[in-house]
Amino acid sequence: MPHSDEHDVKELNLTIDLCLRVGEMLLANGAGAADVTSTMRAVAHHLGLRRTDIDVTFTQISMSYQYDASEPTLVMIRQVTQRTIDYEDLTQVDHLVRALIAGELDLYTARTRMATIVSVGHPFPRWAVTLATGVMCAAVGLFLGGNWLVVLIAFIAAMTIDRAQLELTKQRFPNFYLQIVGGVIASLFAVAAAASSLDVDPSLLVTANIIMLLAGIGFMGALQDCLSGFYLTGTARITEAMMATVGIVAGVSAGLSVGQLLGVDIGRYEPGASGWQNLGVVVVGSALCAAAFAVSVYSPKRTLIPIALVAGGAAAIYRLVVEAGLERPWAAASAAFMIGVVSYAVSGRVRVPPLVVVVSAIVPLLPGLTIYRGLSLLIQGGPMSSQGILAMVTAASVALALASGVILGEYVAQPVKREARRLEQRLAGPRLVGVSRARSRQSRRERARDLER
Repeated sequence: MPHSDEHDVKELNLTIDLCLRVGEMLLANGAGAADVTSTMRAVAHHLGLRRTDIDVTFTQISMSYQYDASEPTLVMIRQVTQRTIDYEDLTQVDHLVRALIAGELDLYTARTRMATIVSVGHPFPRWAVTLATGVMCAAVGLFLGGNWLVVLIAFIAAMTIDRAQLELTKQRFPNFYLQIVGGVIASLFAVAAAASSLDVDPSLLVTANIIMLLAGIGFMGALQDCLSGFYLTGTARITEAMMATVGIVAGVSAGLSVGQLLGVDIGRYEPGASGWQNLGVVVVGSALCAAAFAVSVYSPKRTLIPIALVAGGAAAIYRLVVEAGLERPWAAASAAFMIGVVSYAVSGRVRVPPLVVVVSAIVPLLPGLTIYRGLSLLIQGGPMSSQGILAMVTAASVALALASGVILGEYVAQPVKREARRLEQRLAGPRLVGVSRARSRQSRRERARDLER
């Protein structure tokens, strides 16, 4: 039935606008392009729009619909510029989409709820995010082999970096400069510790301090997009991750240069230094790191303990596989597979999208330190270049293993149903966000009534 009158065209515009707002919220909060596309198409399909064309890139979402062959195609575009991750908002949008698909909401009620989600502030005060960031870096310092001084300094440095970056963000500085400032602050803390003759390893101290700046999540997300066939978006995310890491390298180099000018001897600096702690410390540190990260991205409070348990179990699997003699990529793939399998059940119990559990639990395993080490050695040049190339290849292998392991785990965990299988064949993979089928019982009943008429 063609939509030719003014009222119908208005409703079509409102429908497409709702789809774009849902897609914008998902993409801004770290969802993959495949998840964004499938969710938008499911919403449009339920609201009566068949054969929509959706295009998702790193900074833009577009949607078009040909409602009448004799009329111009409706095309709407939204820019995605704000990327402050808020998993509470992501969860609320996921619930809205599921309620809409189930027939519990109509178009106008869904738009009202969407506007409410966008306008409501974060569930935690901003100081709680700063505190969680400090705890996350302190936990990393713990399971990387640092003593109590490294843990304490990492805690203080991380909070200092977070507040400095927050002030620069208010001044609309690009992320690259925020990374430079973070790297400078992290290295200056290490220089100050070396000047005071504290019993700490400056290399390990810098490593623990910069963990909050590292772009491992962006790198893994880029590979997930590539695995799903969204190569343009994946390439853009890789570029963003590399630029962020280059900013850290520049900042750390600047801070260490200041130390040299002041005559502070920090000894031989090893980028990405880490120790080898016992299994119990690794498990506890990883669990604490994942839970703190979940707080820093405003995950619902009910998810914190499950995320900590999943992350601790994944870290144990990773460590045991490495000790068994297998390479790091295989260890990462094994741990990620467990995360993918378990997160599907856990997310259903705590009523959040699997992405909330997956990303938080996988943070302790991300290869951000290896990326940083590789770029640092490449910049030094000479004989270090070969080690830098090796580190970058290792980081890419680990990131690919994590991404593919999570996706494979989701394939195994999700029940294979006829409609879901058809959707997966079209949209390349199980969903970490959004519904896994485009049609609901309610929409089928509506179509049956339309046919009877």
